[in-house]
Amino acid sequence: MLNLRGNEQGASRPAAERLEEACGLARAIDLEVVDAVTVKVAVPRAATLFGTGKVEELRVLVEERAPELVFVDDALTPIQQRNLEKAWNVKVIDRTGLILEIFGERAQTHEGRLQVELAQLRYQRSRLVRTWTHLERQRGALGKMGGPGETQLEADRRMIQERISRIEAQLGKVKRGRTLQRSGRKKVPVPVVALVGYTNAGKSTLFNALTRSSVFAKDLLFATLDPTMRGLELPSGRKIILSDTVGFISDLPHDLVAAFRATLEEVEEADIILHVRDASAANPEAERADVAAVLAELDIPENDGRLFEVFSKIDLLPAQERDALMRRYRGSVVHPDAEAQLLPLPVSAVSGQWLTDLLMAIDERLSEHRLSVRIELPAGEGAALAWLYEHGEVRESRGAEGEELALTVRLDPEDVGRFVKRFGRHARVDVQQIRDAAE
Repeated sequence: MLNLRGNEQGASRPAAERLEEACGLARAIDLEVVDAVTVKVAVPRAATLFGTGKVEELRVLVEERAPELVFVDDALTPIQQRNLEKAWNVKVIDRTGLILEIFGERAQTHEGRLQVELAQLRYQRSRLVRTWTHLERQRGALGKMGGPGETQLEADRRMIQERISRIEAQLGKVKRGRTLQRSGRKKVPVPVVALVGYTNAGKSTLFNALTRSSVFAKDLLFATLDPTMRGLELPSGRKIILSDTVGFISDLPHDLVAAFRATLEEVEEADIILHVRDASAANPEAERADVAAVLAELDIPENDGRLFEVFSKIDLLPAQERDALMRRYRGSVVHPDAEAQLLPLPVSAVSGQWLTDLLMAIDERLSEHRLSVRIELPAGEGAALAWLYEHGEVRESRGAEGEELALTVRLDPEDVGRFVKRFGRHARVDVQQIRDAAE
């Protein structure tokens, strides 16, 4: 494979970093990179993206290296892709096409495969043009193709559109199923904490460390594709659901965001969105901006109160840099600046450093809206007492065994109402204190 980094206009990070990421995308699907070059494009050409001289220069390089595939790390129009293939006499794939190939290889669940196929079909539909040789290449992927010409082109488009409609209908059922699942969770509310972040930021490793799971985690772009959810108990005893999601990347194809909308709705509905950032990344701020751009497509702004940032992989930093990062975080906690956002909490999923602090921070964030309620329970109300310990945080308990108990409990406002409805005939709840706390 020969990798070309294309148009740099509007790039958010240095060309060398983007080129390395492009090579990482190629390696993620087991392609061998035989050469990688950066090409500056002052004015993109409608026919070939590159200028005539550069196309010829690259043709010579392609002939020398003799790759089976040329990857252009940019979005190519169907015409540009076709013309470059004709000029270089080799298969050409753009950034969107390669990411779709990676997703197609990694999808494991039925839902994941449907979402990837939907994005692939939308991509292929835009590539159907009135050219016999190009149509032949499309035929290899889709099958059932007859002779060339306008009629065949229309048949191809109709077949693709019919398949798209069927997949959309199936994903519609998935979406309705997820909506029902969320409705069920709301009846017995368990907060959801969704992990988001740039691909390979360490989300799955952190997920495994917190939940003691074995989700596939590897130093590889898009190691995780299908979402995973696990139960987790916080230091206060509160139970939450932790959700691991697909990693984001710069210039993530819009069709992929649209196709994975049903899955990403778990992020939209989450009580806390934990943005995992790689502290060892060459340009963590650029990655942060790329994640923010994808979240914006999901109508989640950067100032969303549910967002909480974490610096992962601090074990990969030099000791001096790691210690400085921790000191800055402690300083931002002890002396918070009202105009500045709290610095990301540094953690290491590998060593376990600061993971307890992370769980406590999640606990505290979820408890911000809890009410401190005074409850008196008659002797023998074991079910009510067990309910309070399961759903709330018992701060104080007075009374000997077999006697009336006086409790101070922190509860979510919704749980106060549920407790009163279920046990109010026997328990006495200080309603005035509830009102005062709410005000």
